[in-house]
Amino acid sequence: MGQEPQQMITICSDSVGETAESVVRATMKQFTGQDVQLRRIGQIKQEDDIRTIMEEVSRLGGFVVYTLVQPELREMMRSEAIRLGIRAVDIMGPMMQAFIDTFHDAPSRKPGLLHQLDEPYFRRMEAIEYSVQYDHSQDVKTLGEADIVLLGVSRTSKTPLSIFLGHKGYKTANVLVVPEMKPPKELFQLTHQRVVLLTMNAEQMLKIRTERLKTLGLPAGASYTTLERIQEELAYAHAVADQLRCPVIDVTDKAIEETAGVILGYV
Repeated sequence: MGQEPQQMITICSDSVGETAESVVRATMKQFTGQDVQLRRIGQIKQEDDIRTIMEEVSRLGGFVVYTLVQPELREMMRSEAIRLGIRAVDIMGPMMQAFIDTFHDAPSRKPGLLHQLDEPYFRRMEAIEYSVQYDHSQDVKTLGEADIVLLGVSRTSKTPLSIFLGHKGYKTANVLVVPEMKPPKELFQLTHQRVVLLTMNAEQMLKIRTERLKTLGLPAGASYTTLERIQEELAYAHAVADQLRCPVIDVTDKAIEETAGVILGYV
């Protein structure tokens, strides 16, 4: 019995194709049990490129997802899809048309604007660098430079969240809160809206910490993985948040993107 061919999604772009791939991957999360291969083709400039690509898709199977800002390239993609009987999904075209129809504006039709080296790009890189360096050094002297300060006990996703917010252009520091350490005095000199406490259900944190010890090859039974210790740490963290009068976000079962969206509502 022959092996069934692997399902294929071809991602096409006149830039790098990152936007289309992000949409595809977000969609794939909604489906289980599908062995799907992604093939990304960027820097498409000519109509002949599209013709060649669509002939390949016709042989390989699957469907096409594309972000093309040039109308002639989008039209060629549509025409080839109809000619060859291929399903093609236009990610950017309908959005651009909505802008044109609603705001009576014309697009620049220049590929790659999302990734150009402009001022917002450099500000984002600076924010990422700050978030990474602060996580490594915990230098409280630079705490005042942060746009956002995340507080929390161990394993409340402070580090990945701070890096994610850095990618959004926000300099983010994260401060570990434990009963044995007084919070840095610099923390109390910040604007309250920039400080957020991350908390979590104690039982869920117990599971996460236990798995963390297993990953590190360490024996179970340390106070770090007892429910009493976790409850003590969480109570102390809430007391610190009360002193700072800062928002508290329960991150139990929340995706990083979801938590980041809540935090950005405060800043």
